[in-house]
Amino acid sequence: MQFFEKVLSWILAKLNMLGAVCLVGMMLLTCVDVVGRFFSHPVFGSVELVGFMATMTVAFALPYTHQEKGHIGVELLVQTLSPKTQRLIDIATGFLSLGLFILVTWRMIVYGQTMQKSGEVSMNLELPEYIIIYMVALCFFIFTLALFRDIIKNITLLKD
Repeated sequence: MQFFEKVLSWILAKLNMLGAVCLVGMMLLTCVDVVGRFFSHPVFGSVELVGFMATMTVAFALPYTHQEKGHIGVELLVQTLSPKTQRLIDIATGFLSLGLFILVTWRMIVYGQTMQKSGEVSMNLELPEYIIIYMVALCFFIFTLALFRDIIKNITLLKD
């Protein structure tokens, strides 16, 4: 289990770095496009590329943010409960989240396959959109692994 945790943490850190690269890329492309528009030479397809990078930024950052407990949570009531009850609530919400994101991952893969078969491409640059969809599905799959790890960790701590 320790090896799994170490590998998963390494993957999450690398995905977070890719998300940061996409974020910087969005900023640079937007700046270049604005300056180019000032001189009547905008970057062709910049809106599409920024949209793709925004999608990838969110997808890449999601698993790492979960690991760092960076999501917003309403814990006012839960904090007043005993540690054991808090763990039980974490396990229950973990299982619900795991089920949801397994379903979302599966449907994203099916959607990517549909887009790939149809040959759907972006409007201006004609980039295949299914690649982005598959990448988001991969990030969701890794997110489900992180959820699974947390469930196992909470169950182990519950036994102690």
